[in-house]
Amino acid sequence: MRERLAPAAPQGSAVGAWAAALLVAVGAGVLRFWGLGRPRGLVFDETYYAKDAWALLRLGYEGNWPDRKTADPGILADPQVVPLSDAGAFVAHPPAGKWVIAVGEWGFGLDPFGWRFMTALLGTLSVLMLCRIGRRLFRSTVLGCLAGALMAVDGLHLVMSRTALLDLVVMFFVLAAFGCLLLDRDGARARLADALPGDADGHVRPDPGVGGRGRTGLRPWRIAAGGLLGLAAATKWNGLYFLAFFVVLTLLWDVGARRVAGARRPYRAMLRRDAGPALLSLVPVAVVTYLVTWTGWFLSDDGYGRHWADGRGGPWAWIPAPLRSLWHYEALVYRFNIGLHSPHKYESNPWSWLVLGRPVLFHFESSGGGRVETVLALGTPLLWWTACAALVYLIYRWALRRDWRAGAVLCAVGAGYLPWFLYQDRTVFSFYAVVFVPYLCLAVAMLLGALLGPPGAGRPRRVRGAVAAGVLVLLIVWNFVCFHPLYTGQSIPYDGWRARMWLDTWV
Repeated sequence: MRERLAPAAPQGSAVGAWAAALLVAVGAGVLRFWGLGRPRGLVFDETYYAKDAWALLRLGYEGNWPDRKTADPGILADPQVVPLSDAGAFVAHPPAGKWVIAVGEWGFGLDPFGWRFMTALLGTLSVLMLCRIGRRLFRSTVLGCLAGALMAVDGLHLVMSRTALLDLVVMFFVLAAFGCLLLDRDGARARLADALPGDADGHVRPDPGVGGRGRTGLRPWRIAAGGLLGLAAATKWNGLYFLAFFVVLTLLWDVGARRVAGARRPYRAMLRRDAGPALLSLVPVAVVTYLVTWTGWFLSDDGYGRHWADGRGGPWAWIPAPLRSLWHYEALVYRFNIGLHSPHKYESNPWSWLVLGRPVLFHFESSGGGRVETVLALGTPLLWWTACAALVYLIYRWALRRDWRAGAVLCAVGAGYLPWFLYQDRTVFSFYAVVFVPYLCLAVAMLLGALLGPPGAGRPRRVRGAVAAGVLVLLIVWNFVCFHPLYTGQSIPYDGWRARMWLDTWV
């Protein structure tokens, strides 16, 4: 019974598990930091976020540039002549992700390496986190490090780690929150297990009193998850969907814990004991964190719309004017984002994302002699196509086998993917999918674990499974190596680039 509530940690050395995870992360870091300053200049929407980050450093809010879309990168290389005005600029996303980018610019200057430094660092750290999260989720160091290694060689994750956009920052905060909720789940279930009565032999049994009324104590990891989800939403608003999905997920975990502990009405017990603390730990903490990220704007006089509410009356006049001004600003941002319908060559329908129907070309330049340089935001094809099969397997595990691990991964994928179907008429891009790349890698790792078979399976079964899983992993790595020049702006023959365009929609 106790093992059902609080499974034991994976066998093997904890030091060895950390060493393996760090080794994978170091490899990921080499891939992400090598040649990070290439291409020189602004790539795709870096023209917005690199400059907004610099403005935050200088002003505390986003200032105006002569032309936010096409400012000369040569000017950006010299902070003494940056044409930044202190007039507040209307921007489409909250400031947290741009503050993250600003840390790199503070350390290394307004330079391609500087504005990409933090996304490369967060991309590397996210690989380390995924190794540890996979280990806790699957109770297997091998599967955890395998999930991290798969993400290390995913092309979309690599490109987004080497580009100063906001989506990878959202991915990092959400993944950290997911890890915190896993720690919270294990801790709460362990405390319920410790409260169960036992017999003379030390065996515990379910107890309706403990299951229905037992307390799970202070849950700091859930509070930390609330703060991280607030940072995700303060980077891009799609982080709010993860907050909603994860609130439901953690409450369902509490239902499962109370059922196993012996509660006769586990849903009622959850609503009485867990729902209130869960909502207070996640939602208000996320809201406060979100507001804190606007501190620079609150302290300014020239931030866009900062004094809109000053002197205005009305039924909401009892709310402080700065908060009403922010609400008005956010309402304008909402209308802008909902109404974003400008056609774009690389826009795509979310239906095509998982099968890589339309990647985004961030950079393309002819380098002479029939050679080209590209940065293509494309997931490693064999990894993503395997992930499609893995998601089907996880749906089976969750729906028919009640495997909570499959449900957790599917919940995270759904939070990052399904909401985009609400915006069929909006201009959207496939690189938004980077927020759920970690969970695709967890899904593939779980599928490969099924191929390997359980530890108690016979040797022939395990050998066949190991060969099949090993071949698949090697093919994914080979696929990544093949496409690596397209992810990193290396100069390659035009024919070599064209040969890698496996689908016509990639061109």
